[in-house]
Formats: sequence, C-alpha cells, structure tokens
Amino acid sequence: MNVTPSTEATSSATAIQSRFLRACKRLPVDATPVWLMRQAGRYMEEYRALRAQHPILELIKQPELAAEVTMQPIRAYNLDAAIIFADILPPLEGMGLNLEFMKGEGPVIHNPIRSSADVEALRLPDPTESLWFTLEAIKQVRKQLDPRGIPLIGFSGAPFTLASYAIEGGSSKNYLHTKGLMMGDAPTWHLLMEKLSEVVGSYLLAQAKAGAQALQFFDSWVGALSPADYREYILPHSRHAIDIARQGNVPIIHFGTNTSGMLNLIQEAGGDVIGVDWHINLDTAWDSLKPETAVQGNLDPVTLLAPWPEIEKRTREILDRVKGRPGHIFNLGHGILPGTPVDNVRRLIDFVHEYTSIQH
Repeated sequence: MNVTPSTEATSSATAIQSRFLRACKRLPVDATPVWLMRQAGRYMEEYRALRAQHPILELIKQPELAAEVTMQPIRAYNLDAAIIFADILPPLEGMGLNLEFMKGEGPVIHNPIRSSADVEALRLPDPTESLWFTLEAIKQVRKQLDPRGIPLIGFSGAPFTLASYAIEGGSSKNYLHTKGLMMGDAPTWHLLMEKLSEVVGSYLLAQAKAGAQALQFFDSWVGALSPADYREYILPHSRHAIDIARQGNVPIIHFGTNTSGMLNLIQEAGGDVIGVDWHINLDTAWDSLKPETAVQGNLDPVTLLAPWPEIEKRTREILDRVKGRPGHIFNLGHGILPGTPVDNVRRLIDFVHEYTSIQH
C-alpha cells in the first residue's frame, strides 16, 4: 500500500537534508547555501510577462499566481531555498488601511495614521482571514518544493517598518511623521507598535502553520533610527512579534538595513539568523554577535550588474572572511535590483556552491 507522507514528515526530511535549514542551526553543510532577497521579481523575463497581465496586488492575492512567481527562480537556478512571493504591506489592509500600488510611485497608503484616534481604530485581524491568500500560496508551493527537497521561507515586515509606511503614507527619506509621533507622543506610538507586533507575530506564526519552514523578519527601514531609539521604542515590540512567531518552531531570520551600528540590539530582539547588509564586513559583524548565531549576507546587490570577474572577486572575499565557519547563509545585502542579468545570478549561485564545497 502506498502511503502519502505527511507534511510534517516531509518537512522533517527536508530539514535533515537541506543545506539552508542546517546552516540556520549552525550544523555542518557540504557547501554554503544560497538564496537571494527578491530572487523572484522584475529582473526575470518570466516575471515581467506575468506582471504585464496582472497588477502587483493581483499577483499576490491569487494563490496560483503567487505560487507560480515563487517557483520561477527555483526552476531557473540551483537555489537552496524559496521565499513565498508576497509583500510586506498587505497586513496593513486587514488593520483598516487603504493600500494601493501606484505606477511610478510605489505603494501608497491613502489614509495614513496621524493621530491617537487613528491608532485606536486599527483592527487586529485574524491572518487566516485577512491574509488567507498568502497562506494558501504557501500550501501550494510546498507541494511543488517538497519533491525537490527545497525549503520555503515565509516573511513579514517588522513593526517599525510597517509603522513607517502606515504613518508616512508611503516611502520616506527622513521619516518626519514617524519620528515625530515616536518622539512627540510615546503612548500613542507604543499602542501602535503593540498592535503591529501582534499582527506581525500572528501572521508569521500562521505562515509556519501553513507550511513555511523558516521565517524572515524584514525591518527594512530601521536603520533610520539611533541605537538608543531602537532600544526604547522598537526592541520590545520586535521581540514580542518574534516571540509569537517562535511558537511555529522554525528558524527565524532577522534582517534590517543600515543596522551595522546596532546588530547586537537586533540580536537582542530575537532571531536564529541575523541578516547583514553590505555596510560592514561579514566577519566583523559576526564577531559582534553571540557565538551561537548564524549569519546571512552580504554582497552589495549592485555587484550583480558588474562584469563577472568583479562579481567573483567580491564574492570570494566574503566567503574567505567566513572561512567555512558553520552557520553562514550566502545572500545579498538587500534585494536583487531591476536590470540584473540573469546569467550573473546563475553564475553567482553556482560559484558559491563550487567554491565552498572545497572549503567544507
């Protein structure tokens, strides 16, 4: 009699064999695992073809389409992990904010938060209702990834980054409204962050329950803060979100940009793996963290637009700094940029595997 393996059994088998999941736990690997932020996206012709037919939110909210985009780079490259195709902002919709992706402007919140009454009005939705489409996409992708032995990463924006979008109404250079609320009305700020930490933590936990085998906590804008402000206004709320997500019993990657001056605080907030951008040498960053930490990073994304000899040189420098130390996941210091040649992406992934298989 043929018995179909359970999701738990398949996930366990993947965890034992997966370079990526083993590296998250600082276990020995045969070569350094590689995945790349924004590995599915507009630098790929297949994605652009889909995007020409569907608005971005439609790609995210139709599980079959989100699953297809997730799988595009997996089919194209020898990656060690997939990351579900989604965006950090849809959780804000369930809280009552009106999100639109506008051509030439990016994401826009049409009813930004500017007062204590706005914060009081925010809902705390059940992610299985407000974000069902991403959870369904995770289930669909797992069916395609499991036969390949490739794990799936789920993710969410962190409370501060979501708060910044919600308050500013979109992207910002100086975060005047965000910092203004933080510095000028601490009770309202903390109420907002408490609500966001509940939403983020619950969403991450729901992704783990749906089948995500690791989770990434993106605090993309937190580098705009001083270490003192991070400790007082952000760290407790990020920790709360991560503590909720920990109930999923999967590795958690904590990543922020421009955070080289407060990596120890990022670690204090939580995470099994600390993501590092390119503003600090990877070995220096790692030495500033606790010994039991795994690290992800940290090639400058612009490098992938350079000639191959330059890409190889810079990649080799990062790998030589690590010297086979257990717990390294190779990644960029942020997402792949539009216009990146797909052949450079392919060669980078293969080079990391080949070069480090000798080291290991």
